[in-house]
Amino acid sequence: MRDILVTLFVLGVLPLCFRRPFIGLLVFSVLAYMRIQDLTWGFARFQRWSFLVAIVMIAGWVAAREKYPPVRSIRTGLMAFLFVWVGLGHLFAYGDAPVDSGGLIEYGKIIFIALFTTAVVRTREQLRILVWVITMSFAFYGVKDGLHGFLTGGSVHIIRGPGGMIEDNNDFALVMAMTVPMLIHLATSERNARLTRGLKLMVPLTMFTVILTRSRGAFLALLVAISALVWRTRNRLIGLMFGLVAVGAIVAFSPSEFQERMSTIASYEEDGSAMGRIRAWKVALRMVDERPLFGVGFGRFRSSYLDFEPNPTPSQLDGQGTLVAHNSYLQIWAECGTPALVGYLLLFVASFIDIFRLRKAASRRYFASWILSYCTLFEAVLATFLVGSMFLNRAHFDLGYHLHAIVLVFGRVATKEMADEVRYPVRGSGGRGGPLVARKSSGFGTAAPSSPNGFRTTPLIEGA
Repeated sequence: MRDILVTLFVLGVLPLCFRRPFIGLLVFSVLAYMRIQDLTWGFARFQRWSFLVAIVMIAGWVAAREKYPPVRSIRTGLMAFLFVWVGLGHLFAYGDAPVDSGGLIEYGKIIFIALFTTAVVRTREQLRILVWVITMSFAFYGVKDGLHGFLTGGSVHIIRGPGGMIEDNNDFALVMAMTVPMLIHLATSERNARLTRGLKLMVPLTMFTVILTRSRGAFLALLVAISALVWRTRNRLIGLMFGLVAVGAIVAFSPSEFQERMSTIASYEEDGSAMGRIRAWKVALRMVDERPLFGVGFGRFRSSYLDFEPNPTPSQLDGQGTLVAHNSYLQIWAECGTPALVGYLLLFVASFIDIFRLRKAASRRYFASWILSYCTLFEAVLATFLVGSMFLNRAHFDLGYHLHAIVLVFGRVATKEMADEVRYPVRGSGGRGGPLVARKSSGFGTAAPSSPNGFRTTPLIEGA
């Protein structure tokens, strides 16, 4: 039955995906992030639904009379550069192992979807819907697995995610940690009280899901997410108190197996898994030292590992030990070279600068705004991903590149809104809009907090 429902859903929305490519992007996001096909057990599980939806939505975009090209910016240019540079690295790959052409194609798809997002997401209504779809896709598993773990007394140990990019339990745990600030700040940006309460109820269950994975890297990433949220609260003292209570609750009510595993962070020298990662990092640095320009080649870290490990363990000689970088930055550096690493890091620098600029501008106009909430959302999510990536091979993570594209769209949408001095005059400017007071509107428009729909935005009042 599930196979039939998934099949009917995908085939049924294909005409909409063609007529409205934005709808196609939403369906693609559900298939990529929620992985509804992995909730089936039959024929639907193995179909290339994402590829089918992508072809249809691209065809619809090409056929549309009115369409926009991808946004030209430093970030889109960096993503295009990364794909070209990684492709060139294939020509200078190390060793005799077959090149990972399939992996390069998948990487190209990731870059393309990110660029395509900047072409079809043009309004804040579309931005809001896309962020909601992505957040709810992940929150589905956060609530489902968290509730299951709660009902079983925390005895559940999540050893794998639903599939795709989050099949590995560590990757799944990192995404769940990133979902926490997404849920919190979607709640603060919405005016509908029921939506706000529902989103906040999802937060502790999603945090508990992170605990059930027993992932140390994701736990550290979760602490970063909480710290970022505390830092951006209006009253940091109260925020700090809530943060301490949240961490204390995690420690007090988490399973003993989780506490024992987290205790190994302080004594990593005695932990075989941690020491294996440190050895892998040293191997990656040897690769960089010998091949700093193009690296050993995309996806060739594993096949080249033993050539750069002078003292391999017996399990590594058998191909069973740690043969991956376990660090996104060392992964892309060792496989793709120094220019690729610099380009990858500049993506984050550009996104954080954009967020900082938007926060500064919005703070001059609003006491509370969806723009300020989204600034904190993206800031916390990117910081969480940066820390979590220190312990995972996530240099080619779908969501990472998609986030940069979404932040870019957010910057354009928010800047356009704030540039309207008639509706949103700057505090103290005495501009054409007169004194800053809350205005009534409906839907997604700026309105008084009492309005039941749309975003929460409260302008500053002169003299207040």
